Amino acid sequence: MPEAVGVGLVGFGTIGTGVVKVLLRNAEVIEQRLGFPLRLLRIADLDTETDRGVDLGNVRFDSDADGLIEDPEIGIVIELIGGYGVARDLTLRSIERGKHVVTANKALLAVHGREIFDAARKQGVDVAFEASVGGGIPILRSMREGLSANRIQSLHGIVNGTTNYVLTEMEETGEAFEPVLKRAQDLGYAEADPSFDVDGIDAAHKLTLLAAMAFGAELAFEDIPTEGIRGLTPLDFEAAEEFGYRIKMLAIAKLREDEGRERIEARVHPTMIPSKDLLARVDGAMNAVAVTGDAVGPTLFYGAGAGEMPTASAVVADVMEVAREIHRGSAGRVAPLSYVPDALQQKPMVPLGELVARCYLALSVRDQPGVLGEIASILGEHQVSIESMIQKARDHAAGAVPIVVLTHPAPEAAVRSALARVDALPAVVAPTRLIRIEEEL
Repeated sequence: MPEAVGVGLVGFGTIGTGVVKVLLRNAEVIEQRLGFPLRLLRIADLDTETDRGVDLGNVRFDSDADGLIEDPEIGIVIELIGGYGVARDLTLRSIERGKHVVTANKALLAVHGREIFDAARKQGVDVAFEASVGGGIPILRSMREGLSANRIQSLHGIVNGTTNYVLTEMEETGEAFEPVLKRAQDLGYAEADPSFDVDGIDAAHKLTLLAAMAFGAELAFEDIPTEGIRGLTPLDFEAAEEFGYRIKMLAIAKLREDEGRERIEARVHPTMIPSKDLLARVDGAMNAVAVTGDAVGPTLFYGAGAGEMPTASAVVADVMEVAREIHRGSAGRVAPLSYVPDALQQKPMVPLGELVARCYLALSVRDQPGVLGEIASILGEHQVSIESMIQKARDHAAGAVPIVVLTHPAPEAAVRSALARVDALPAVVAPTRLIRIEEEL
């Protein structure tokens, strides 16, 4: 039998605990599938006192991450500490020592991916990161392998379970954002500081990786237009249902070809999508990514996007794949981002102002004659055509009347310009909320 591959884990938190459970509990089936055993040899974490509820047996557990990296018996280092700084240093030192790295850290790769992948290529080692997007959904492996013959045209993803849970609860209960977020925190779906999730940063990190794998495009995640869900209200969900839509937080990327030049349309924001669409039916903390290729057509990948065991499943699957490559003698030869490094390019992004889409607008106005006509006139002057306009019941607490507007397709720059004038009207008492509508997923 081929020799066992030694594994070291840095970061023994929730996901790390799940990884240990899978490696120890499923050791026999893992060996049967690989043809050789994986051996978890060491775990390093600053917290060595907390009981994780796992019998580690002969596995060494201490706070010595440096010793783990230097250990010659360890061929694969699993990085699960998260964040940017310490994780970057640990990953680069592991690569420098000739170790293969498996990580679930999308933030690290979105910010420092080029540096890490370049270092791994020079050392001839692998960096695997399936668990960084979609938890237990094998979306990255599917794009790298199953869809690799396709020219990817678009992808639409619900890639953050926290925001999807909050949106689902707001829709079903009619409650406002804050109490639903508090419930998500109490249930463990949201962090004490939920900003990365509810402000769209986590989804933008993941879209950076997805766009690279789909289009060979190197994007800076901070350049991706990103909007969160904090401003949504129960009125928006009520109106969406009336118009035949549901509101989902989407990470969207599309390939645009203009006169032989490729550009990437990438954005993260709350989106109204037709209720009948499969992606609209993804509720709770679940994730899903819809990918359209020129040969395969539309595909949908669905499953648990977070949590101890689903994410651990993806991490261990990566460890197994890297271990196979080690025994084949082909480690470091698979392009981690699907495209060979020389094919990755910094492709220009489509400015958000060029986006042409139908929009939902929610206005709050004083109940006085002529206001609706004034709003309609301003929209018309900017070539923004109204498909539907509905006046809702008076909001007595705010002393205003909610107005919801559905537009025909219009350039975002024109809509934004019109709204700047609308919001300046004395009768408009709050900034207008805009939610883009995505018809074809």
